[in-house]
Order: sequence, then C-alpha cells, then structure tokens
Amino acid sequence: QVQLVESGGGLVQAGGSLRLSCAASGSAFSAYVMGWFRQAPGKEREFVARMTRNYATDYSDSVKGRFTISRDNAKNMVYLEMNSLKPDDTAVYYCAAGQVVGISGRYRIDYWGQGTQVTVSS
Repeated sequence: QVQLVESGGGLVQAGGSLRLSCAASGSAFSAYVMGWFRQAPGKEREFVARMTRNYATDYSDSVKGRFTISRDNAKNMVYLEMNSLKPDDTAVYYCAAGQVVGISGRYRIDYWGQGTQVTVSS
C-alpha cells in the first residue's frame, strides 16, 4: 500500500514557475514508476510525465521542454518542476504510482494522490 500526498500548487501568472512535490509513504517506493497527471475542468484526466525506477522519463507533448519530473528514492519524494506556465496548464495535478506493463507499455496506475490545484492567470 502506498499513500501519496501532493503539495506546491497555487496561483501563478503566465510565464511563471511552480514546483509540485509528492510525498510517498508505504513500501517499495523505488520500485514504482512515478508520474504526474492533470485534470482541467470539464476534461478527462491526462498524462503529464513519468519517471521509472531507473530515472528514464517520458513527457506529454504539451509539456515537453517546460516541465521536468524528478524523484528522490531516499526521501520517497517525486517532483514536477513547471516553467513557462500557460493558462492551459490550469488543472488539478495528481501524483501517481504504478507500473509500465505489456508490449504496448501501458502505464498502469496503482495509487493516486488527492491532487493539488494549479491555476495560471493570463
């Protein structure tokens, strides 16, 4: 069982930066593929970024080059550094723990955090 708690959300102007943190408790944190998703009002939850146990990363096209995911296995923490923020980045951001499974490399989520709100004003 893994519990995930996000922090660091808030209100920022377009072009600004925010750093989200996710604290994980429970067992075998380093074994999980840790990721971030987001959900804007009226839209489905979408993938943002993920990092494997070996620190390989993957990003959605919409955030590539602006967001950076990182993790500290010793502290059971995962981070999302968000730069050059746009109003379209406004959403609730969720931390996730899971595994990449199957030939297709589907990201199966086993645990979700409760989310943190990010609002980018124009």
